[in-house]
Amino acid sequence: MRIGVPKEIKTLEFRVGATPGLVQRLVREGHEVFVETGAAEGIGIADKAYANLGARILPSADAVFDAAELIVKVKEPQPVEIARLAPRHILFTYLHLAADPDQARGLMASGCTAIAYETVTDRFGRLPLLAPMSQVAGRMAVDAGAYHLLKPHGGRGVLLGGAPGVPAARVIILGGGVSGKHAAEIAIGHRADVTLFDISAQRLEALDDQFGGRLKTAFSTHDAVAELLPTADLVIGCVLIPGAAAPKLVTRADVERMRPGSVLVDVAIDQGGCFETSHPTTHAEPTFAVDGVIHYCVANMPGAAPLTSTYALAAATTPYVSALAAKGIDRALADDPGFAEGLNVMAGKIKHPAVAGALGL
Repeated sequence: MRIGVPKEIKTLEFRVGATPGLVQRLVREGHEVFVETGAAEGIGIADKAYANLGARILPSADAVFDAAELIVKVKEPQPVEIARLAPRHILFTYLHLAADPDQARGLMASGCTAIAYETVTDRFGRLPLLAPMSQVAGRMAVDAGAYHLLKPHGGRGVLLGGAPGVPAARVIILGGGVSGKHAAEIAIGHRADVTLFDISAQRLEALDDQFGGRLKTAFSTHDAVAELLPTADLVIGCVLIPGAAAPKLVTRADVERMRPGSVLVDVAIDQGGCFETSHPTTHAEPTFAVDGVIHYCVANMPGAAPLTSTYALAAATTPYVSALAAKGIDRALADDPGFAEGLNVMAGKIKHPAVAGALGL
C-alpha cells in the first residue's frame, strides 16, 4: 500500500503521524511511504532520518495526498486538507466529529473513508489509541492549571501545594477515566487537595484503593459538583462518552458562582467541552475569561509536548497502521471488531452510531 504522512498544519501543532520506527516497519513489510518535507522538524527529526529508512520525501502536502492511498495524521484534517481527499483515500487520525459538523460534512462530501483514533476499541472495550494522549493531557492539565492560577497569568495567586501553615489549593476533577486518573496523580504530587467525581461507583472504589486515601472521591451529580465549585481553585474536566459530544457538567450559572481568578481546564474540549462556557482555543491564545474565571480550552493540548506525544501515539497506532496496509480496509476491520469501531465515515455516510446521534444524522 502507498502510505502518506503529511505535515500537521493546526496552529502550533508539532506532532507527526509516523515516527521513523513506524516508517521502517512499513517499508520492511513491502509498502511505499511518502513523507512531506519538514513533517517532523518540530520534534527534531530531519527528513534524512525517514529517507535513510526507505521513505520518499515529497515537497508538499499536495504531493503526499496525490501519491498515497492511506493518509496517517495526528489531528483532524483542516479545510485545505479535506479538499485534497478523494474516494480512494483512507484517512487515519483523530477526528472528534461529534463537535465538528463542518468537518463531518466535508469528509462525507469527499467520499473518503475516515477512521478515528478516538473510537477504536480493544477487546476489553478500552480506547487504546485515545489513551496515550489522554494520559498526556491529564498530566498537562494540572500543570496548565497551576500556571494560570499564578497572579501574573490571571489567576488568584494560589500555589497548588500551598505552604507550611497555608492550605493547599482545592482541585476538582470531573471524570475518573484515563485523563482524570493521570490528572489526579499529578495534582496529588503537587500536594493539592484533590476531589474526583465520577458516575461509576466501581471506578471510584478502584481509584480510592489505588490512591490509598490521598484522593477524595465523590459520586457525580450536578448538585454535588455545584456545591464545591465556589470553593474550587482549579477544575479539570475529563469526561468522555466515546464518539459522542461531552455532557455539560458545569453551567454558566455555576461559573458565575466561582471565585474570580479560579481556573477551568477543559480536557474534553475536543468533544465539545464539558463546561457550558467553553469554546476551543489554541496554544497561541490558550485562555479566555468568563466572569473572571480563567478557561483553558486548548483542543490539541498534547501538541505542546510533541516529542513525548508523537512517540506515545505511534507506539499505539503502529499495529493498526500495519494491519491496514497489509490487509486493506475491508479485511482489517472485519478481522478486528474493535478496529471497526473506529470507522466514522465511508462512502458519504456517517458510520459510527454515537457520532451520527451527536450530529443528528
